Amino acid sequence: MQIDPVSTKQYIDQQETATIRNKEELLQELINSGGGSNFDGLLQQIMTMDQLNVQQASDTVLAKPPGVSWSDGLLWQQLGDVSEDKPFVQGEVVVDIKRSTSSSPTSYNDLIQQASRKYGVPEDLIKAVIDTESSFNPQVVSSAGAKGLMQLMDGTAEGLGVSNSFDPAENIDAGTRYLAYQLKRFDGQENMALAAYNAGPGRVQRLGLSNDVELMNNLNLLPQETRNYIYKVQNARSKYEV
Repeated sequence: MQIDPVSTKQYIDQQETATIRNKEELLQELINSGGGSNFDGLLQQIMTMDQLNVQQASDTVLAKPPGVSWSDGLLWQQLGDVSEDKPFVQGEVVVDIKRSTSSSPTSYNDLIQQASRKYGVPEDLIKAVIDTESSFNPQVVSSAGAKGLMQLMDGTAEGLGVSNSFDPAENIDAGTRYLAYQLKRFDGQENMALAAYNAGPGRVQRLGLSNDVELMNNLNLLPQETRNYIYKVQNARSKYEV
């Protein structure tokens, strides 16, 4: 039997389009839920669809499009300029195209407390990430274009409903939501979630590690920037522990 490659590709494209549309609908529900009682359920549905996509991708004879990672999850696949190992944020801030307006951590306590309650991420962890990413400067921009307190990339920020990454309220909410997603993905293992936040979840998943102890014993498998990032966040966290 002769298989028409054009027809096969059209069929697969149709299936992928339907899957993406369904996932985008789930993502919008997730955003609209505002971290309410159905947040975990919606997140689990998205993660289940991700796992199915990994299996489907491994079964197909067609190569995946350049730059598309089937294992990096909904946010990674569908939002912004996607790359398998491209991080959601950039840990090293080197460019500031707006005038520096560094602020005290206490300037954002209310926003951080709200995001912490909303998504179940510890306040001191949120503060440590902000400290490491931007030193609490809401106007900072990295060389890769990541913006604001938690260094959001434009495409991902847009997909999360952020209209202005320099707005502290929007930035903290979206960054914390994404951090919560990584914590959920890695079963609450904070260092693994931090590595994913910095280097991309696909890179961390490919290590085949199951917990923070294994990760810290195999740090040589991660980029140097990510190793430094984990230590920086944990050191910064000690400043904010109650």
